[in-house]
Amino acid sequence: MEQTIKGGVVVGPGGQSVADVAIRDGRIVAVGPNIAGVGEVIDADGLLVMPGMVDTHVHLMDPGPTEREDFPTGTRAAAARGVTTIIEHTHAHPIRSAGDLHDKVAYLEGRSNVDFALAAHTWPDRIDELGSIWEAGVAFFKMFTCTTHGVPALDGAHLLAALAAVAAVDGRCLIHCEDESITAEAERLLKEAGRDDPAILYEWRSREAEVVAVAAASVLAEATGAKATFAHVSNPGVLAVIEAAQHRGADIAAEACPQYLTLHENEVLEYGARRKFTPPARIRNDAEQRAMWDLVRRGGYSHFSTDHAPSTLAQKSAGGIWEAPFGLPGIDTTLAFLIDAAARGEIAMSDVVRLYSTVPADRYGLAPRKGRLAPGSDADVVLVDPAGSWTVADADVISKAGWSPYSGQTFRGRVVATYLGGVEVGRDGIGHDERRGRFLNPRSIDDR
Repeated sequence: MEQTIKGGVVVGPGGQSVADVAIRDGRIVAVGPNIAGVGEVIDADGLLVMPGMVDTHVHLMDPGPTEREDFPTGTRAAAARGVTTIIEHTHAHPIRSAGDLHDKVAYLEGRSNVDFALAAHTWPDRIDELGSIWEAGVAFFKMFTCTTHGVPALDGAHLLAALAAVAAVDGRCLIHCEDESITAEAERLLKEAGRDDPAILYEWRSREAEVVAVAAASVLAEATGAKATFAHVSNPGVLAVIEAAQHRGADIAAEACPQYLTLHENEVLEYGARRKFTPPARIRNDAEQRAMWDLVRRGGYSHFSTDHAPSTLAQKSAGGIWEAPFGLPGIDTTLAFLIDAAARGEIAMSDVVRLYSTVPADRYGLAPRKGRLAPGSDADVVLVDPAGSWTVADADVISKAGWSPYSGQTFRGRVVATYLGGVEVGRDGIGHDERRGRFLNPRSIDDR
């Protein structure tokens, strides 16, 4: 099958230009001006042509509590909104062995609408299995420094051992950093005082807990040489610690999520559990919000992801703030958020591609098949109308969550179509439920 995308503005991580894209059998074969229209000709006049987005931090709860989310629904949302590759891990049914990975890959056959890699969780008593799990084909190891979602914390000694094991196989890890002793003591004191108001969230999961854990993990990553990414870095104070370790030579990176550039700390007082995620929103004023965008612009963050962790409104409202599940839906809205940021001049359109496609693909071993429009890459393409717009409504959310923290907000720019391997998987906000997605093993990605 041959296709030619004609007349669009091709956007890459370094800039943009009017060019055509030639596709054969699901791969890009040429990008340049005035390519002869061969096969199916896709008219992209007036549109931006981007590589499919690569979201490296997604929770689809499958297998697990699929009333919150499953692969067919979550990946249909991804396809509709311009995401063609995800890295998924669910806390409810964690991968902790090579056998777990093989079982999950088999279970997911025919359940995904986009290509996917899988991450494993790190249990303190199973560190000796990390090497075999890596060789089996996981994209990274998720590590927690505080017990969360039922996943046990790694204390300093176990984190050191885990990072050394990851470094020994040239692996990758994603670390959720909140200090266990600080969060546990805060929880004890708040409950002892009878507190159950929404403000407990930012007192319980405090800024101090995050920065202390990041500082310790940065030292251990530097000591072991492990390649580590710090998940959902919430504020400039944490970035300062990470950048200091980077300057000393640590191979570490900071992951950004939209919620930390848009949602304010005190919104939990109005919205309650709909703003319960951790680390919580940190913005207190306009100056802090501007500081976060400044960090994005100057490269403090390596890439964006969603940390898509949905729950329905009924699940969020069952019980009090202590009992409600953590997490926000985000797969429906993150590319729209970034395109709007470019339209407003916060970042360049090329930054959207760099931050949400190219760099995440590079960091987790999915390049050059993913994250770029170049000969040899998969023909994962997103067409965007820069003159369009989308006012988010809960009814538009495809995720099983059925709501968005951005409901009522208008994003400039609109995803017109999404292609996975040259096949249309989304059009005008609708994801086609065709289950074409394949498992990606970063150890053998070119063997597909």
